Amino acid sequence: MLIVDAQVHLWGQGNPLAHHRQVSSYSVDELLQEMDEGGVDAAIIHPPGWDTDSGALALAAASAYPDRLSILGKIPVNDPSVAGSLPGWLSQPGMLGLRLTFLQPGQELWAVDGTMDWFWPAAEESGIPVALMASNFLPTVAEIAIKYPRLKLIIDHMGRPSGVQGDKTWESLPDLLALAKYPNIAVKATGAPSYSKQDYPYRDIHDHIHSIFDAFGSDRTFWGTDITRMPCSWKECVSLFTEELAWLTEEDKEAVMGRSICEWLNWNI
Repeated sequence: MLIVDAQVHLWGQGNPLAHHRQVSSYSVDELLQEMDEGGVDAAIIHPPGWDTDSGALALAAASAYPDRLSILGKIPVNDPSVAGSLPGWLSQPGMLGLRLTFLQPGQELWAVDGTMDWFWPAAEESGIPVALMASNFLPTVAEIAIKYPRLKLIIDHMGRPSGVQGDKTWESLPDLLALAKYPNIAVKATGAPSYSKQDYPYRDIHDHIHSIFDAFGSDRTFWGTDITRMPCSWKECVSLFTEELAWLTEEDKEAVMGRSICEWLNWNI
């Protein structure tokens, strides 16, 4: 079984967000060592905002290890002048698309206030898949998917909001499930252990994952970790899906654990 983590970070400076490991750097060598220990074949790097050089770091890593590492990069989507970079975006070594986070004050409105109106058609025209931290504007994602049907969209972290604990974590689940009707929307089942109030195997979130899988199917549900903020080992992140979710067939596991995201992003490994 090919196991591909849909989300990891690398950094060499800056102050990580509070829920991530509070270390000054997390290198490609450390990442690959942990991947080997956890039985993870490949991973998709998401350059974090706290390191201004994280994009270059990701490009260097993907260039050095093209069969193990790739990238969903970032651009300042509030700046239409960067539109000229999109047609050649996927020609960069290891670059598979974009990931937009909206974590800074004011950014949470960009998808709904017109700031990004230039971006969606430009990304569609350039064939660039886009991952979104969209927990605050899931209904808007439906509008985008309808208007730009050739634009591949991925909802990060099962559409869960950052910094919300307990039952409120899942209040917007119906909004996520409603997006499954649009064939150009997929979902990353990343960070799952962090949304549980229990210890491994996190049984209180199994039904939620099941409902997401039932809605999106094995072709549009992607396993991953965001490992530097997980409360458990990489092996347990893997085995949560491969051993604890009894409703996943072996064929489902092959898809969810790696094959489907590689197909969605055209990563030929």
